[in-house]
Amino acid sequence: MKASDMRAQTDAQLEQQLNDLHAEWRDLRFQEAVGQLTATARIKAIRKDIARIHTIRTERLMEALAKDLFAEQAS
Repeated sequence: MKASDMRAQTDAQLEQQLNDLHAEWRDLRFQEAVGQLTATARIKAIRKDIARIHTIRTERLMEALAKDLFAEQAS
């Protein structure tokens, strides 16, 4: 999924997607361990999507902290 699509989602939607991706990643790792994995590229795609979600969450946190800081300085 593209980062721009992820940025359009709410925090709750991102959290749900993150949980789903972690579950899928866990299942794929298990399949890999028992030798049944066929879609090896999917693991890399999931890891990148998880990283994108974490990056977007960090960006939102930093933006919120910056707003609070500037609000304190303005008053």
